[in-house]
Amino acid sequence: MKSKSALRKNPRIAPRDGGELRSNSKDDFLVVAVGAAAGGIEACKELVEYLPSDAGMAFVVIQHLDPKHESILAELLSKKTEMRVQEIKDGAVVEANHVYVIPPNAALSISNRMLQLGPREESRGMHMPIDHFMRTLAQERGNRAIGVILSGSGSDGTLGMAEIQAHGGVTFAQDDASAKYNNMPRSAVAAGCVDHVLPPRGIARELARLARHPYVAGDHSAEAETIVSAENSGLSTIFHLLRRSTGVDFTHYRQTTILRRIQRRMVVQKIDKLEEYVKHVHTNPAEIKSLYQDMLINVTSFFRNAHVFDALKSKVFPAILKNRAQGNSIRIWNPGCASGEETYSLAITLLETLGDRAMQVPIQFFGTDVSESSIVKARNGIYTENIQGDVSAERLRIFFTKTDHGYRISKSIRDMCIFAQHNVLNDPPFSQMDLICCRNLLIYLEPMLQSKVISLFHYASRPTGYVVLGTSEGVGVATQLFNAEDRAHKIFVKKSTLAHQPVSFSLNQSAERDVHAPVGVPARSPDSTWNYVEAQKEFDRRLLSQFAPATVFVNEDLEIIHTRGNVNRYLKLAPGRASLSILKMVREGLLLDLRNAIGRARKENTAVRKQNVRIKNGNGDSGGSQSSDSTLVVNFEVIPVSLENLTELYFMIVFQETAASPAHKGPSRRGLAAKESEASLESVAKLERELAATKEYLQSVIETQEATNEELQSANEEILSSNEELQSTNEELETAKEELQSTNEELSTVNDELRNRNVEITQGSVDLANLFSSIDIAVINVGSDFTIRGITPQAQKVLGVIPGDIGRPLANINPTIEIADFQGLVSQVLNGFSKVEKELTDRMGARYLLRILPYYSAEKKIDGAVITIVDIPPLKARVAP
Repeated sequence: MKSKSALRKNPRIAPRDGGELRSNSKDDFLVVAVGAAAGGIEACKELVEYLPSDAGMAFVVIQHLDPKHESILAELLSKKTEMRVQEIKDGAVVEANHVYVIPPNAALSISNRMLQLGPREESRGMHMPIDHFMRTLAQERGNRAIGVILSGSGSDGTLGMAEIQAHGGVTFAQDDASAKYNNMPRSAVAAGCVDHVLPPRGIARELARLARHPYVAGDHSAEAETIVSAENSGLSTIFHLLRRSTGVDFTHYRQTTILRRIQRRMVVQKIDKLEEYVKHVHTNPAEIKSLYQDMLINVTSFFRNAHVFDALKSKVFPAILKNRAQGNSIRIWNPGCASGEETYSLAITLLETLGDRAMQVPIQFFGTDVSESSIVKARNGIYTENIQGDVSAERLRIFFTKTDHGYRISKSIRDMCIFAQHNVLNDPPFSQMDLICCRNLLIYLEPMLQSKVISLFHYASRPTGYVVLGTSEGVGVATQLFNAEDRAHKIFVKKSTLAHQPVSFSLNQSAERDVHAPVGVPARSPDSTWNYVEAQKEFDRRLLSQFAPATVFVNEDLEIIHTRGNVNRYLKLAPGRASLSILKMVREGLLLDLRNAIGRARKENTAVRKQNVRIKNGNGDSGGSQSSDSTLVVNFEVIPVSLENLTELYFMIVFQETAASPAHKGPSRRGLAAKESEASLESVAKLERELAATKEYLQSVIETQEATNEELQSANEEILSSNEELQSTNEELETAKEELQSTNEELSTVNDELRNRNVEITQGSVDLANLFSSIDIAVINVGSDFTIRGITPQAQKVLGVIPGDIGRPLANINPTIEIADFQGLVSQVLNGFSKVEKELTDRMGARYLLRILPYYSAEKKIDGAVITIVDIPPLKARVAP
């Protein structure tokens, strides 16, 4: 074996350009998860042997270990590297240039740079410690997580490697030639989640290179330079190549995500600058396909975020069944379904909700994705055995069929699920959906595309349809389209609106893909049916605008959602920040009456009419052509609109003009007094109307305030009650904490005792072994079941036993000295005789003394026998000369 100093200076792993492999930040270093199973010890030893001791990375080795035996892997690896190698203790903080080894009978995870040990759980299938740790590592470290799969049987690590790849990390697998057992590496490679397939020493060399790459080494100046270059030309060139090759336009996808995926491919291809990568893409069409697959991030799992499926089972599916019309099928759409796990999870959850009624209710599931390879896998419905960690044993038994290399979803579920390649941004959507489950797709889109997708989901849903989004997603500014049904689990229900929501999508998919069509080619003209419909819409629009009364539709928040007719005489845009609130847009003189009318209509749920309301400047603001004191007398009616399939209350406000104020021709002596009297009476009447409206408004405010006070009082009582419950819970937790501390102290004491006992037992075993080896007398230790427990070297010569006879029955040995009824003599001692002594003579005439003594246990019970054979020297030898 090479010396450690020789390994440190080995040119095969020396840093390029003589630089040290360090991370720029103390905490911002790579963490490498190394998974291994059968035959993995040799591979792990070779890997760490070729790693530089100052690589600036932390290595966590997760191996399949026997839960009942201690592991010596840490000791073996420490002999191959100068890095510190230690078996993991719960709560250990990960540090660079350290190697951490999982202990037996434990599950490992990482959080806040701390390694956390948990109990090994096998109740849901095979133990998959590599998958479990890699998943937590990917979420913890993102693009600074590295996955390595070495020799082993089974498929553990495949799902974890896919998770690391999805978060921007790089993955490695051992090649077939060097792997003693290649099932684990092959499973990861077949799943498409491995970037490099190399022998262990090659993996070590690539890891050393990765530590120097700007993308993963924390070189933020280089990252900024890459982004600036991308804004100039590189990124647009890559978008152009992707659009031409795949038909998918990534221009309005979230730029930070796109840059991370491109940078990850640069790491894999060993390219440091974006300009070089653009040239590489131009000359290597296969790289475009690889980048496209990276962009899609097709990583999912069965029952991901299981609490969401619990909410669907307890709230959403029962509501869908309740609202389902007789004869209608339940329709569920899963955009961005990837390889189908989520679609099948929805199907299983719905079937469990239906129970015995499943055969009576028609069900249709639609899973769509832009990736053709993912759709093919979803249709096949074949998954690795790793899904045992996500799917319960009962569900595996009911809804899956065991295959040679994993599990396949049952045919009955596959028949009700339809999978299709579909771009939710361009292709026509499905319709009449009871549930749309689209999780973790919107986070990759810019706000403009997010709004488009949310509007499309509103269009595709039934009046009482539901939408489920990811934990970091929401409906954004489209609150007029969906109400939050369950904010914690991001479940929304469609809000039926009177306003038509514009939804745009391409009906000609081939035209979307043909980005190089010649300029000037006219678009295909619509057919005659389309022309007729558009003409009819235009006719209706002009008829309503010219002859229908001025009408405004507002929602519960009093925001204008639609108008008909000429409303400019009654409404105007207020100065300042634009707002659609009708109370901010009404003209002077209309506010109090309109607010009171809406309040009464809301409270009494009946139409409210106001007459002879005077509005100033009712003819519009036309630039000063009219006098400043012109008025308009109007009547208006507020009508509440509440339909059966509308979840929100709306108001329709209809304005009708009655008579304008008379034109003033100038003062005359004759009518001056009459005019002054009329103006005085009009002013008094106006003030009386305003006073009455103000009183009515104040009365409604008082009633609202009293109702609010009652609600606040009730809420205060509930808060007090909750506070008492929380106080009680806190006391219980304090008591539990004290009990846990006490238990912890007891466990620490027991642990110390066991440690001391182990030291004593180890020392006693060593002493006994030395004692046996130093005795020049034939001694055999026999158990109560007549099996041989131990022998001395002299016993091998006298009785012909060998070390391999330990553990075998005494009757199976063939002593070189003839002992009559040997086993019977031993039985006498085991049955209570104090001892047996007998002289023996071999064929050569030599004499021996056979002595059999009882072997007592700690409880003073006979637990075996000790057989000794002593050589009796001849008589002459015993007499002194």
